[in-house]
Amino acid sequence: MKVAVIGCTHAGTAAVKELTATNENLEITVYERNDNVSFLSCGIALHVGGVVEHAESLFYSSPDELADLGATMRLKHDVLEIDSTNQTILAKNLLTGETVHDTYDKLIMTTGSWPIIPMLPGIELNQIELCKNYHHAQTIIKKATDAQRITVVGAGYIGAELVEAFEAYGKDVTFIDSADRILNKYLDRSFTDIIESELTDRGIQLELNQTVQSFTGVDGNVTQVVTDKGTFETDLVILCVGFRPSTELLKGQIDMLPNGAIIVDDYMRTSNPNIFAAGDSCAVYYNPARTHAYIPLATNAVRMGTLVGKNLLAPTIRYQGTQGTSGLRLYDLNIASTGLTEDAAPFFGLEVTSTTVQDAYRPEFMPTAENVQLKLVYETATHRLVGAQIISKVDLTQAMNTLSVAIQNEMTLEELAFVDFFFQPHYNKPWNLLNQAALQGMKELTSERV
Repeated sequence: MKVAVIGCTHAGTAAVKELTATNENLEITVYERNDNVSFLSCGIALHVGGVVEHAESLFYSSPDELADLGATMRLKHDVLEIDSTNQTILAKNLLTGETVHDTYDKLIMTTGSWPIIPMLPGIELNQIELCKNYHHAQTIIKKATDAQRITVVGAGYIGAELVEAFEAYGKDVTFIDSADRILNKYLDRSFTDIIESELTDRGIQLELNQTVQSFTGVDGNVTQVVTDKGTFETDLVILCVGFRPSTELLKGQIDMLPNGAIIVDDYMRTSNPNIFAAGDSCAVYYNPARTHAYIPLATNAVRMGTLVGKNLLAPTIRYQGTQGTSGLRLYDLNIASTGLTEDAAPFFGLEVTSTTVQDAYRPEFMPTAENVQLKLVYETATHRLVGAQIISKVDLTQAMNTLSVAIQNEMTLEELAFVDFFFQPHYNKPWNLLNQAALQGMKELTSERV
């Protein structure tokens, strides 16, 4: 059987490894535009900040490894066309210009995503950079060395981490976003307020609730970012305004969301039985909202890619959906979230209630007992848990992994309140913080009824 894999970052790498480990009779060909595979772009800010000395260490596989496993690696090949009716592929060798024609029995679409590039006046100027792959990381490092004023556009995780890294190197940093607060897709306001204070206390200029309208420059290099509220001098701009699925090759040939994200079933099959898909090119089943959504995360990608490998020949192991669980460390703050924020729930048609605990994470008789803020979000009518957030100086982020399981299994506030968690003064209180939050939520509900 001929298997073609289009794109080989996280999902593609995982699919190839699984297929070669469990099947000896597959002829696997990988098409990849770049000259590398498996780059962890979430580590770019760590590289910029000097935590990771060499960007090469952000690769966890290599073309040689996949070739040794039995895959034919066609690197620096750009797939130009896929004909799903005749099951053919047209590609171009970017080194030689040669056109390559190929056929497949099964196609694995793992083309991932690409940064959104706003088509604004001046976008073509030099010193305006993206942040996605290995080559972007190298470019950012090189250009940031000589830039004193750096502007980051887009206040998501990547933008926030870059801002921290640039500030640590003594740069004058401006952080711009159209939302009225940073990290608004992951955290509610009582959490983002803490983070914003941390950034502004360190001299980072937050310019929120404004939209970039254009870029101006001198001698072909950007010198200003112009928004609807002001003009900001800059030597370097990093665009982090989000991602969109790279799925144009199959447009009109399989079912997709309006944004182009491929819809897959529980076994990673698309609406075409001979085409599988995984990773950032796909929509995922979002358990808190009980619907498909676009949530590009490396964790989703490796799970989905592995499941492609397990289900390619026959449906074997079903995908369990995602909660979009993610974590972040900024300065000495440990932050994580899972599921829906309270602000986002109405966009999915959910009526929710929340409860927030602020308390020492372990008994006050211990030498130190840092405070932690934990929030639970749950359906008002059913008390089904749909989201949670945590922030503290001590690392308690694993609590969000626990709550991810709780959300996936549709636990209620009342069930969480009495789950068995251990107690040890070094780590927690007799009532674990998760129990405590759920018990507080139950108490608040009782008070509302009185």
